[in-house]
Amino acid sequence: MTSPADYTAHHLTVLEGLEAVRKRPGMYIGSTDSRGLMHCLWEIIDNSVDEALGGHCTRIEVILHEDGSVSVNDNGRGIPVDVEPKTGLSGVEVVFTKLHAGGKFGGGSYSASGGLHGVGASVVNALSARLDVEVDRSSKTYRMSFRRGETGTFAGELGAEAPFTPATSAALPVVGKAKRGVTGTRVRYWADRQIFPESSKFAYDELLARARQTSFLVPGLEIIIRDRRGLPGTPGEHGEVSEVFLHTGGTSDFADFLAPDAAVTGTWVLRGRGSFTETVPVLDSRGHMSPQEVERECDVDIALRWGTGYDTVVRSFVNIIATPKGGSHLAGFEAGLTKTIRKSVEANARKLKVSTKDSSSRIDKEDVLAGLTAVVTVRLAEPQFEGQTKEVLGTAPVRSIVSKVVEKELGAVLTSTKRDDRSQSSLLLEKVVNEMRARISARKQKEISRRKNALETSSLPAKLADCRTDDVSRSELFIVEGDSALGTAKLARSSDYQALLPIRGKILNVQKASISDMLKNAECAAIIQVLGAGSGRSFDLESARYGKIVLMTDADVDGAHIRTLLLTLFFRYMRPLVDAGRVFAAVPPLHRIEVSARRGREYVYTYSEAELATTLKQLTKAGKKFNDDIQRYKGLGEMDADQLAETTMDPRHRTLRRVSIEDAAAAERVFELLMGSDVAPRKEFIIDNAAGVDATKIDA
Repeated sequence: MTSPADYTAHHLTVLEGLEAVRKRPGMYIGSTDSRGLMHCLWEIIDNSVDEALGGHCTRIEVILHEDGSVSVNDNGRGIPVDVEPKTGLSGVEVVFTKLHAGGKFGGGSYSASGGLHGVGASVVNALSARLDVEVDRSSKTYRMSFRRGETGTFAGELGAEAPFTPATSAALPVVGKAKRGVTGTRVRYWADRQIFPESSKFAYDELLARARQTSFLVPGLEIIIRDRRGLPGTPGEHGEVSEVFLHTGGTSDFADFLAPDAAVTGTWVLRGRGSFTETVPVLDSRGHMSPQEVERECDVDIALRWGTGYDTVVRSFVNIIATPKGGSHLAGFEAGLTKTIRKSVEANARKLKVSTKDSSSRIDKEDVLAGLTAVVTVRLAEPQFEGQTKEVLGTAPVRSIVSKVVEKELGAVLTSTKRDDRSQSSLLLEKVVNEMRARISARKQKEISRRKNALETSSLPAKLADCRTDDVSRSELFIVEGDSALGTAKLARSSDYQALLPIRGKILNVQKASISDMLKNAECAAIIQVLGAGSGRSFDLESARYGKIVLMTDADVDGAHIRTLLLTLFFRYMRPLVDAGRVFAAVPPLHRIEVSARRGREYVYTYSEAELATTLKQLTKAGKKFNDDIQRYKGLGEMDADQLAETTMDPRHRTLRRVSIEDAAAAERVFELLMGSDVAPRKEFIIDNAAGVDATKIDA
């Protein structure tokens, strides 16, 4: 251990300029994996987008090159090329080598921008093995190159490993002529593999999503993404692939694009503005910082709509920079939304049959957010973010501004006398009240649907044949089709850990029905009550009473339809069960072959026509005799208990198919196509795919 006398100033290390960035990159870009690599790219792209926000840029092109480098080209004003008086360096060199330097510190260059801390370009430069920048201004093309933040020139060939010569002067070389009136900036850089491991890759899909998002938020901006890497497993595996994004509808189009369900209301656009004062340090002519009161303007642009589902999709942005963890603007939006809807429900309490005196009937934020798709954007100068990654907005006055805009604009829509607004408002309030009732009902069901002792079983449906074990990990709930199958299944099951719940015929198609209709349906309500974990937004996976849910339906078309309806219920209202891999489909046999053996008879089960044909050939080839009268099972009720146990219920012999979701968004689209209320796309799908159906496999 060193004594205090041994610890002196010479033990301290001072990191200056870009050296600090290379030493602690995570402080500036979050991490050095693919996420950090993408963050560097966003920094360069956002500089071009800031030009578009100012009305100076209409086109941005991003190219992922074969050698691992990336280019970002725009037709903005171009980075300033004249000499910055305090440093004696050109504007290009200042932007790419000096931390906290740029045109976004109150100089009037940008009224609202995504890059605010002045470290984006310089950080990317510091973490690049090579960076080249070209600027078109005043009919000239200027060029400057850097290696790990150091200015200089590379020998003729492209690439990070090209010979490098450090610069001896601060001059910005002119390398060519530009067309008259043409301006813009082109940046190409190679990420430094001393900082980023080889496993870090640019994510093409993530880049497309960000480009699409930006094109929605900056109407009229064309963004082109090109992938020339040829990486296996990517869309550009066999050659260059490109995507072009250009939208003119703004946040309204974005909300429509994000919406995962059928609409209950139209897409409403809420716009407004507010101002606030802020004390900021200002650099005076003598280089001293002094506090000064500054008047700030905050523009609010929100697009929102409610759908038939209960999932909430809300995206928030500040100056088109995504804030995935929200902040003051999102808090203001949710507060204003809840207050306005609650006020409208109270004003229409008699019509909606809601008691204003009952505190348990009070509308909650979760009720309002159910089925909501919204895009919340604010624009203001110099917003305060929490960290360079800009995931949370910290400017406090924005909360009240956004809340007031929502209260005023949404209140006007909900109280409008226009026929369309009035009918949509009515549907919205009914939906919110139904969500409130569903939440209260689910809470009550959860409280009474815990595992009951022998004296309390009356709270569960009478037709439930429950199991004895309290171990959720062992227990299984079989949802069986009809009472006839229930009778056989009772004899075939192991009552210690296998429970049975029969359903009568085809349950309600919940993709087309409302929440209240679903809760009124006896079969749906029984399934939710027996599981004891609630439904929709209030579903609690930890409270589920069974470890496995097995759908056991007949091996025919009707059975497949019932299974599809049940899966629709689980996907829409109990999705965590599916996500956790706890929903299964039983696989009952289609045929039973009776084979003669030395000790009597043996039975072989097959599960498809193809397997039957193959099995019969194998038996014939082996010289085994079998009964030509092969039994074909039409339903579970035709099977004896021992047959059902051996083939479908006994874990030692049965086959179960786990229901899983690899792509939730794709699954949502398929459910909406096949089970939703919009008939035209389904009809078109059936017509287009009818030729591929094998008519012999239809059990009719």
